[in-house]
Amino acid sequence: MTFNDIFKSSFLDNVTSVSILDMVLTVVLSFLLGLFIYFVYKKTFRGVMYSESFGTTLIALTMITATTILAVTSNVVLSLGMVGALSIVRFRTAIKEPLDIAFLFWAIAAGIILAAGMIPLAVFGSAFIGLIMLIFVNRKTNTHPYIIVLNCENHDSEVNAMKYIEQCVTKKVVKSKTAQRGATELNIEVRLKDDNTDFISRLSEMPGVNNAVIVSYNGDYMG
Repeated sequence: MTFNDIFKSSFLDNVTSVSILDMVLTVVLSFLLGLFIYFVYKKTFRGVMYSESFGTTLIALTMITATTILAVTSNVVLSLGMVGALSIVRFRTAIKEPLDIAFLFWAIAAGIILAAGMIPLAVFGSAFIGLIMLIFVNRKTNTHPYIIVLNCENHDSEVNAMKYIEQCVTKKVVKSKTAQRGATELNIEVRLKDDNTDFISRLSEMPGVNNAVIVSYNGDYMG
């Protein structure tokens, strides 16, 4: 069998065309699913800066994936070319929020399942995933972490300040400590007994304490 015989085989001649109805259903349903993913992302966002462009990307990613898979499943030659084209694509944008990765995979998976013709699975699966996201991501917790930045003059003032902090919080963990001549700075992760942060004002007025700052953070610490 020669190289030309391979291209003349009936395997490549069995190319199915995509009907207008399939194209319309794929585009419309992928847009609706992408819009649903976008609204879930907007409702469950808990980062520092909300990015409207990322939400729009979820809609576009669902539609692009669905139309691409629909084209690939209708043409064997196109599917081989698509694999080669996607193999050279490199994405350099860093994902800052771990939850954003789940939304990206959700949009891609919804587009793939929809283009494969499994419309009930794509719809009910997305609805169930969205419900889980809304319940667990927006769940209120009583152990929200805070960081106390404490600056003390000497060791005695540091010990007294740490004892006072222990009385006002349920849990504390020293994340870092920087010692200089005449000053010591500590970063302490704490869990408050309630949402009251008035003890910081009293802490800053203790002898030997230069200043005390409390900030909220998401639990990730780099230092």
